[in-house]
Amino acid sequence: MTDHRDYTVSMHYDRRLYRQDIAGSKAHAAMLARQGIIPPEDADAIIAGLGRVQDEIERGEFPWDAALEDLHMNIERRLTDLIGPAAGRLHTGRSRNDQIALDLRLYTREAIADTVAGLRNVQRALAGLAEQYRDVVMPGYTHLQRAQPVLFAHHMLAYFEMLERDIGRFQDGAARMDVLPLGSGALAGVPYPTDRNAVAAALGFSAISANSMDAVADRDFLVEYHAAAATAMMHLSRLAEEIVIWSSREFDFVRLADEFTTGSSIMPQKRNPDFAEIARGKTGRVYGHLVAILTLLKGLPLTYNRDLQEDKEGFFDTVDTLLATLAVFAAMLPGMALNAARVESLAGDSYMLATDLADYLVGKGLPFREAHGVMRRLCRRCEEGDRSLSELPLSEYRKFSPHFADDVYAITAAASVAARDNPGGTAPNRVAEGLARAQKILAEAER
Repeated sequence: MTDHRDYTVSMHYDRRLYRQDIAGSKAHAAMLARQGIIPPEDADAIIAGLGRVQDEIERGEFPWDAALEDLHMNIERRLTDLIGPAAGRLHTGRSRNDQIALDLRLYTREAIADTVAGLRNVQRALAGLAEQYRDVVMPGYTHLQRAQPVLFAHHMLAYFEMLERDIGRFQDGAARMDVLPLGSGALAGVPYPTDRNAVAAALGFSAISANSMDAVADRDFLVEYHAAAATAMMHLSRLAEEIVIWSSREFDFVRLADEFTTGSSIMPQKRNPDFAEIARGKTGRVYGHLVAILTLLKGLPLTYNRDLQEDKEGFFDTVDTLLATLAVFAAMLPGMALNAARVESLAGDSYMLATDLADYLVGKGLPFREAHGVMRRLCRRCEEGDRSLSELPLSEYRKFSPHFADDVYAITAAASVAARDNPGGTAPNRVAEGLARAQKILAEAER
């Protein structure tokens, strides 16, 4: 027969918060003693007992009991076993409502630090690729159609910038989360002369919550992590999509290391980019958790409601998924070999220089719209005759505009790239500036 009491048990997943829960309890007990709320000897026993509890958990010897429902009650019960009635003083001046709010903030703070470190590792890999292939010209795309030549390094640094914005989002969220909720009680505050600022300092918070009802109800910091994680996974998924496309035989731009590809069960020639594909797939999973936390919160009246028990599993999965994906990319990218000959040959496709030829005509005095029309007609003529622009004799060029001269043949992929010499452009010196900026950011992050 089903035991319906299992429906409310959270111990099997909230036990992940044991370190944060114990750290908060130690700081709380020490404060209670300093304020004369509990005897100092009881606080000492509590703190020592909590240390023993943590040791038991980490050795895998802790006697978890599902009948006690959650992490908090399991730890308190074991503390009572170890030190006796003094354990009953620990919960003075707090509630499980502000206790779990604290635990989640402490955990999220660590998760953000780990996430930022993971993002930095991927940035290092991207910067490494940019440096390794800094002079290689490749086709740039719009609408997945060849558009204009760009440096491969410029392409890699575009993802560096995306991840830099992701880091900013996580750091912004960390700043708003940097508030201690403990001391708010169940919802109304506590009737003891507690020193919340001392607890905040002990736990590394820069401020205390201003409203007890908001403090126990607030999960905005989880929403912000989910949203930042969803955006970061979106960026990684875009890179994964390009890796999948680029590693196909049709493109043949890159070759992944064998450890990041898998074979087919029936086709021995296959080298499937499964890691990139799985990362692309896991993005939807993280999106789902963002929608779930928003949906969970949208109908809750103040203050704490048991619905909030459902805020953890999706959050833990988002953290795990993002950190694992970052680790894969940080390991996969350095071993990705660029087929420089292939990409440079395509970058030299004369049709990709059509915009440069229009700009050439502008330099000869034509308005851009008129120059654009000339090149559009010229490209259509080449397509009809199955010829490239580079194969046309000057006489053919001049049928479309008398402004064409011998110097039209000086327009190459390398010249096109070099011409984009404005801030943020793909010219070699601008990309060198971008790479130097990236290296500076990474160096400062290590300090």
